[in-house]
Amino acid sequence: MAKNITSQEKDYSQWYLDVVREAKLAEHSPVRGSMVIRPNGMALWENMRNALDQMFKDTGHENAYFPLFIPKSFLSKEAQHVEGFAKECAVVTHSRLKSVDGGVEVDPESKLEEELIVRPTSETIIWDTYRNWIQSYRDLPILVNQWANVVRWEMRTRLFLRTMEFLWQEGHTAHATKEEAVEETRQMLDVYATFAEDFMAMPVLKGVKTASERFAGAVDTYCIEALMQDGKALQAGTSHFLGQNFAKAFDVKFQDKDGEHKLVWATSWGVSTRLIGGLIMTHSDDQGLVLPPKLAPTQVVVVPIYRSDEQREAVLEYADGIYDELKELGVRIKVDDRDNYNPGYKFAEHEAAGIPLRIAIGPRDLENNNVELARRDLKSKNIESREGLGSRVKKLLDDIQDELFEKAKKRRDEMTSEVDSYEEFQKIIEDKGGFVWAHWDGTSETEEKIKEETKATIRLIPLEEGEEGKCMVTGKPSKQKVLFARSY
Repeated sequence: MAKNITSQEKDYSQWYLDVVREAKLAEHSPVRGSMVIRPNGMALWENMRNALDQMFKDTGHENAYFPLFIPKSFLSKEAQHVEGFAKECAVVTHSRLKSVDGGVEVDPESKLEEELIVRPTSETIIWDTYRNWIQSYRDLPILVNQWANVVRWEMRTRLFLRTMEFLWQEGHTAHATKEEAVEETRQMLDVYATFAEDFMAMPVLKGVKTASERFAGAVDTYCIEALMQDGKALQAGTSHFLGQNFAKAFDVKFQDKDGEHKLVWATSWGVSTRLIGGLIMTHSDDQGLVLPPKLAPTQVVVVPIYRSDEQREAVLEYADGIYDELKELGVRIKVDDRDNYNPGYKFAEHEAAGIPLRIAIGPRDLENNNVELARRDLKSKNIESREGLGSRVKKLLDDIQDELFEKAKKRRDEMTSEVDSYEEFQKIIEDKGGFVWAHWDGTSETEEKIKEETKATIRLIPLEEGEEGKCMVTGKPSKQKVLFARSY
C-alpha cells in the first residue's frame, strides 16, 4: 500500500478519493459540488472521448453544439421531463451585476423576462431546433451528438461519480419510424458496451430499466451496468427510446412519401466523466491507479538512472533510442529525465498514476544491452534484452489489456449470486454484496419495499427472456429474474 493511500479494506470511499488525488486526476473546486479536472484526468477523458467519438462517426453520427442556456418554458412542455429534472436545475434570473462598496451584487433592474435553465440535459432545446430542421421524410434520420458540460444541482458529491457539473456526450436522433428509433437505441447501447469492454476492460451487462428508474420523458431506458470491486453496481451508460414524447411536446412532424404528416420518433443516449470513476474502481489497487493500455495517456514511461554527468549523457542517449523505437510503433511513451526527483520518487509517482509499463535503465543496463521492465498491473519486474524490445512491449500492452478484462470479469462472476428466497437475498446483499439475480413480480410496490429494506435496487431487466417463476417477496408470478445490487 502506498503511504498516502488508504487501503480498500480499511475504507473504500477514502481509498477512492486517495487514488484520485495521488494520480492527480481531479480535485475539489471552490464551488461546492464541482471539480477541477487536472491534466492527467483530462488526458484520460480525451482518450475516452476520442475512442467514443470515432465509434459514433463509424455508425453515421455527426457532432453539433447546442446552447448552454434553455428557456424555462421549454422544460414545461414535456411533463415527465420537467418533473424528473425540476429539483436539479440551476436557474439564471438576472443578466448582470453592479459594483457596490468595492464589491458586487445582482443588479435588480437586470431581471430576465424569462428565467434560463443551465442545461441538465438538452432534449428540450434540441427538439425545438429539430422542428426547424425537419419538414419531409427526406430530412430523416437526424443523427447528432454533442460533447458538452451539464449541471445537475447535486450536493452529496464524489469526484467523477457524482458532481454538480460534469462533462459528457449526449446523442439526440430523429427517425421516421418506431422501428428505426428502437434499432438506434439498441445500436448505441451496443456501442457503449463494446467501448466499456474493449477499451475500459470493464465487463458490463445490458438490459432495460424499470419504470421507476427510467429516464424522465423516455418510453424505455436501456443501460449497461458494471460491478465495482466493493460489490456495488455502477450505471455506466444509458440509451433512451423517447417514442414521440418530445415530438408531441415541440410539434415536430414530417411529411411522409404519401404526403401524410406524422410525428417524428426520437432517441437520446449518453455517457459522462463518471466512466473515469468506473475505471478507477474496476482496476485500481492500494498502490494507486491501474489503467488499461488502450486508454492510458502514457502507456510506457522510461526512467533513466545515473550518478554522474557522463553516465547521464550515455543513459539518456540509450533512453532516446528506446523512445524513438516505441514511438514509431505507435506507443504513447515518455522519458522522465527530471533531475530534481530521484528514481524512487519517480517510480512511486508513475505507479500511482497507473502507467501500464515502466522501463528503468542504468549504466549496467547499457553494458549488458538490457532494460528493467515493470508491469503496473502485476507489480512485477524483469530484466529484458534490449533487442526486440519494441515488439515485446506491444505484445505486453495487449496482454495487460486482455488480462485486466479477464480479471475484472472473473471477480464479477464470483460476486454474482442467484436466489429464490427473500431471506437469502437479504443475507447476500448485506454480507457479500455484488450482483444478485432474483424473481420480481413487476410491481413498483414490491420494488420500493426491497429498496427500503435492503438499499438494493433493480439494476436491469435482461434483454433476453428468462425462465418464469415466483417473486421472492410476494410469491406472485414473475416473468424472469432481474438483476439487483446496491449502487453508486
